[in-house]
Amino acid sequence: MATFDIEKSVGFLLAKAHQRLYAHFREALSGYGITPPQFALMAFLWKRDGLSQAELSQLSEVDRTTIGGLVDRLANAGLVVRRPNPADRRVHLIHLTEAGKELEGELSALALQVRERISADLAPGEYEKLCELLVKLRG
Repeated sequence: MATFDIEKSVGFLLAKAHQRLYAHFREALSGYGITPPQFALMAFLWKRDGLSQAELSQLSEVDRTTIGGLVDRLANAGLVVRRPNPADRRVHLIHLTEAGKELEGELSALALQVRERISADLAPGEYEKLCELLVKLRG
């Protein structure tokens, strides 16, 4: 009978890698008063400002209730604002404030530094290959 080795399980290894990366990134962001999930929403808005909460939910694959809380905290921090959608007044669009826009360069550089630190033991090309494989696993 074959035995299951948890320490070689993709799920276990991904969870532990995520915990390590999240902890490093959370620490790096702590001086800015934002969390990794809040950073992720801002990163989507840096790519395309004025998304709805539903669009942010779909892009980030985070449920709408959680997105609402993240947007609330970013709004309270003065980094985003909700504006009515002129095409559908029931929908609010999330826009970066000037303060939110100004953080893009600094926080993007910080994210890249964390990525370099976390992937320092990988050979050239392995980080890119890992990302390709994760996209396949994600489906």
